[in-house]
Amino acid sequence: MKPYRYIICSSFTTRSLLTRFFQTGSFFTRMISILMLTTFFACSTIRIDNPDISVKELNEHISFLASDSLKGRLPGTPEDRVAAEYILDQFADFGLQLFNSSGLQYYEVVTSMSIGPGNQLQIGDYTADVSEEYVPFAFSENRSLSAGVVFSGYGFVIDQDNLLWNDFTGVDISGKWVMILRGDPEIDNLSSPYISYSKDRDKAMQAKDLGAGGVLLVSGPAFDQNDGLDDLEPRQSSTGIPVFQINREIANKILHPAGETIEELEKKLINKRQPNSFELEMNISGSSELVQESVQTFNVVAILKGSYPMYADEFLVIGAHYDHLGMGGPGSGSRLQDSTGIHYGADDNASGVAAVIEMAEKFASGRDSLKRSIIFAAFGAEEMGLLGSKYFIENSPVGLDQIKAMLNIDMIGRLTADRNLQIGGVGTSVEGRALLTTHHEGYPFGLAMTEEGYGPSDHASFYGADIPVFFFSTGAHMDYHTPNDRVDSINFEGLKVISDYIHLVAGDIINRETVLSFQEAGPKTGTQSRRRSGVTLGIMPDFAGNVENGLRADFVTEGKPAYNGGMKKGDIITAINGLPVNNIQDYMYRLSKLKFGETINVEVKRGEKTELLLIQL
Repeated sequence: MKPYRYIICSSFTTRSLLTRFFQTGSFFTRMISILMLTTFFACSTIRIDNPDISVKELNEHISFLASDSLKGRLPGTPEDRVAAEYILDQFADFGLQLFNSSGLQYYEVVTSMSIGPGNQLQIGDYTADVSEEYVPFAFSENRSLSAGVVFSGYGFVIDQDNLLWNDFTGVDISGKWVMILRGDPEIDNLSSPYISYSKDRDKAMQAKDLGAGGVLLVSGPAFDQNDGLDDLEPRQSSTGIPVFQINREIANKILHPAGETIEELEKKLINKRQPNSFELEMNISGSSELVQESVQTFNVVAILKGSYPMYADEFLVIGAHYDHLGMGGPGSGSRLQDSTGIHYGADDNASGVAAVIEMAEKFASGRDSLKRSIIFAAFGAEEMGLLGSKYFIENSPVGLDQIKAMLNIDMIGRLTADRNLQIGGVGTSVEGRALLTTHHEGYPFGLAMTEEGYGPSDHASFYGADIPVFFFSTGAHMDYHTPNDRVDSINFEGLKVISDYIHLVAGDIINRETVLSFQEAGPKTGTQSRRRSGVTLGIMPDFAGNVENGLRADFVTEGKPAYNGGMKKGDIITAINGLPVNNIQDYMYRLSKLKFGETINVEVKRGEKTELLLIQL
């Protein structure tokens, strides 16, 4: 098909025209170029090769993004920039309005973090040993503090229904160190009302907001019998004050003048469920130093304005992340940590980006019929913790109240005869389920819908901002996060029909008379508070050990993590996060190392096939 072209008045001028102006040599050709340039400052050519979503163009996009030359699209690399520019050029060709004229949102991401030489903790005459007796948290600020100490229990400030608890009443923490117990008094209770108040970083922020100069977090024996010091977890923003984890021996040195121990204080708080805070006659000097390495990466953002004035300031975001794992290796997220090689990410997530590009082209070709406006976004650094979409939410090109819904497309390239299209976030709008089912008729795939708005992809950032979301995916597979996620494994016919379906759903949201009605569907963040036990998949395991080299799921509870992740009765779990599960003991041990809110990959044998499931705890 010949390219489809028309003229649109716009402030956008094509880069190719500017290049032609500067490269022309003769006076005559320069004059012609000046005349053309003057015209195109007001009007530019839109190039739409084929307004329909096509297998050919989907293949072209994925083949470029998942090519050898892009080396896995690791954030901060030259190949990351090339991928972003490729997507940007597509949006520009369709005549979309590029965000901030460049189309790129720039931001820094931390790629590594280490304990620097400037860490110091002095308790009276005693100098504590970094990494042995204390460590800075990843959210600690590089800062020094010499001040007194206040013990403030669990660091709670709770005023909710019948639950009242304030660990800062009656003590002056201004400019001082605050010692706080980690966890909460119901560490074994999965439905504890304290869970949402028990995260380390939240406790540090609460103390800081009340005037604390620094925070010392310590694990009581009920929280962690082994009293281990946590590893640094990079990519957490600073709280603005020094924050250390100290072991119980150091905590008891600080408490000694008061005749208390951390073991006894934790026991009292668990039993009495009321504050027990006090100031200590002790001065502590401490310095925190974390060494960070950062790189610059991007979101690619473009806008297609609606043609109906009364709706044009309402927006639908259609997005997909374009980054992947680069060459893999330890710490990259690769499931093959012991080997390096290009992690192509054809399905994860060149498939989603290709769908977004094709939808942008199709919507652009019919722009005159659009009521609402569309923001097309390709997010960077999703694999590093949804960093691109979080940055977008914090620096949105329009008011968040103007964004009426978000469609997130992540891994839709592996549709098979026995697989459904998985759609998360169905419960985040009152109309969600009916909208999806209305447009499903005639499509050759089933729908597996889950209500929760939070999940392991970029839609979670939007759900946290009270925006209705839909998360489209064909699910994980054995090539997920390995070098085997290649172009030749993509089901392009399946990718096309799914893209057509999502386009239909998007068109309904854009042109309906009323916007979707947001409603909460599950927690808005994945809690990172560590709890001693209780993480569960929601299965009845085969305690009798009737199978070898694995653990059979004899029952899978509807609505629980395993069910939502696609596990079926009779599946045999063989690995969790790439680590083998040979029996019930292995299974329980692997679960004990997991955290609430974490997304894990679980390998299961289903008949003669091996499946990989992504399960959010």
